[in-house]
Amino acid sequence: MSTHPAPTVLLTGGAGYIGSHTAVTLLEAGYRLVVVDDLSNSSEVALDRVRQLAPGELVFHRLDLRDEQALDAVVAASGIDAVVHFAGLKAVGESVAEPLRYYEVNIGATISLLRVLQRHGVRRLVFSSSATVYGDPASVPVREDARLSTTNPYGRTKLVIEDLLRDVAAADPSWHVALLRYFNPVGAHPSGRIGEDPRGIPNNLMPFVMQVAVGRHPELVVFGDDYPTPDGTCIRDYIHVVDLAEGHRAALEHLDRLGGCRAVNLGTGNGSSVLEVVTEASRAVGRAIPHRVGPRREGDAPATYADPSLAAELFGWRATRTLADMCADAWRWQSANPHGYAEPIA
Repeated sequence: MSTHPAPTVLLTGGAGYIGSHTAVTLLEAGYRLVVVDDLSNSSEVALDRVRQLAPGELVFHRLDLRDEQALDAVVAASGIDAVVHFAGLKAVGESVAEPLRYYEVNIGATISLLRVLQRHGVRRLVFSSSATVYGDPASVPVREDARLSTTNPYGRTKLVIEDLLRDVAAADPSWHVALLRYFNPVGAHPSGRIGEDPRGIPNNLMPFVMQVAVGRHPELVVFGDDYPTPDGTCIRDYIHVVDLAEGHRAALEHLDRLGGCRAVNLGTGNGSSVLEVVTEASRAVGRAIPHRVGPRREGDAPATYADPSLAAELFGWRATRTLADMCADAWRWQSANPHGYAEPIA
């Protein structure tokens, strides 16, 4: 354990969307944070705003986790008690086009991180996994013991890392690892100061909807309305990013009781369709979101939502924020930051 009075947590990828919200939550809970991020898909502005939102100590190091020597120096100097591992590439379409890059970055970075942690006796880790590992689930709600399969290289990197962490924990019983399988994180901090700022065209529904609302895109294309769902559009389990951040804090607080390596869903247990999200977002924005129906997108499952009961049992955690909260907070962020963290081009 470190000599600091507050536990010290290493956040890899801590400048990103989920990482920055988790940083606020952990600082508010009294943790000391060491953030490492290469800023390839994030902004240091987010960390500046995290410091404004929450008191406490946050130290930032810009580095690629695959630079094992640089990472080793940071861990050696910081007295790390536990790690939350967010860092990684995450765009499904990009992973199909660039599978080698995804395997090299996501898996290579994790191997480098684990080597460093082993050398320094750090054995407590929370991993940012994904419900992508369930593929097209045979039934819903999805439990942690569901069959694992995925249809893209991004999801396969998550599966490989989960297996790697299980093997590491099996080889050394002093490890305590939580594999947190997120469903669909959306929304923003209620202050509107930090939020989701994807590079390029958003891959996910909510940021695209909000960028349509601020005029960055003319309309939303809904991928199919002939699925076997009540309104014909795909159903997903959308979870507020602050609920998700609180899930990480709960996992950290209960890691020592886990023993070994456990997979845990973080979701609401409720599904919302694409059209329900568009309707609620229109309500938050105060006007209709332009949209039209296009063809189905390959690989989209009709309905995916979590059984989140294990997180309640192990961590005492439940998501509490509604779809209306998610849309209102997402709009507060996007309307105040129409170009995300970047300064608008004159």
